Amino acid sequence: MTLAAATNENLAQISNNLIYSAMAVYILAFLAHIGEWVFGSRSKVGRTSAALTGAVKAAAGAPVVTTARAEGGTAVLDKPKVVTRAATGARDVPDGPGAAGGTVKGDLYGRIAIALTVLAWAIHAGGVVARALSVQRAPWGNMYEFSITFSMVLVGAYLGFLAAGKNVRWLGLPLAGTVLLDLGIATKYLYTASDQLVPALDSYWLYIHVSTAIFCGAVFYLGAVTTVLYLFRDSYESKIAGGGKPGAFATSVLERLPAAASLDKFAYRVNAAIFPLWTFTIIAGAIWAGDAWGRYWGWDPKEVWSFITWVAYACYLHARVTAGWKGRKAAVLGLIAFACWLFNYYGVNIFVDGLHSYA
Repeated sequence: MTLAAATNENLAQISNNLIYSAMAVYILAFLAHIGEWVFGSRSKVGRTSAALTGAVKAAAGAPVVTTARAEGGTAVLDKPKVVTRAATGARDVPDGPGAAGGTVKGDLYGRIAIALTVLAWAIHAGGVVARALSVQRAPWGNMYEFSITFSMVLVGAYLGFLAAGKNVRWLGLPLAGTVLLDLGIATKYLYTASDQLVPALDSYWLYIHVSTAIFCGAVFYLGAVTTVLYLFRDSYESKIAGGGKPGAFATSVLERLPAAASLDKFAYRVNAAIFPLWTFTIIAGAIWAGDAWGRYWGWDPKEVWSFITWVAYACYLHARVTAGWKGRKAAVLGLIAFACWLFNYYGVNIFVDGLHSYA
């Protein structure tokens, strides 16, 4: 039986409709996250925390305190201030109160955004499952399927951190924007009929190798976004420590992020945790290549860039435990490593000729 004959066109169309529906709900979640930051920025927590940061510079180990008060008729929650050691060891600053900035109204928009994200993810997952059922195989046989699955796993990883009690809601806005971009590119430029599958991919290794590559990429993305936020927050803290006065936008946004040290630690931990699985991904790919093409390594562009990505992340992790390569230098190296992964994701499949050019 051919793949075309086995295709359930009704399920394939249902999958397409679900993906578009998920995009609509992600847009609502994106707007709700914007509302969270906008209304949260009206809190005096953001405006006064710069003074708090200056005070904490001189005294480490400030206690964790949670209180509530009313200001100007608006209830304001004082979030716990967790003091952590900066990457350079030169200053101690508290974690910001989060995207809501301490306001009840901002927090309400944030909760709405999370609820919409959960709903969008459920619809999104339904679209991926329907795509798989339409051809009775793993739903990542081409770049379109890889992309919709990647963004689904990405949102799932984010919600998993939230479910585990991690305060990562500050990732919600860039996450929603990225998912919309990814799905937009997938549906507009990468769409492929559900009955198309390269013969070399018709193997049980598709479930092992590609699924781990997708999961690794999702976690690497979370680490990369956190690293970008760390660089902004670290520059902000350095300006405060040097007696500078940041602008109103920086004060209202960056003060509500976790401290630079917390962001740096989170990015390092997720990258370090997923690196062994990326190593396994490359090994599994080599074994699959041996079965499919009769050799484990042939310097195919995908193989080369997978290895380059591995080396880049290995250098980043090594730099983290090497004197003089903590903080911003290591962060830049981490972003270079993710850029390698991103090129391996899009560039190699689309722009480079090779055995993996099945986009």
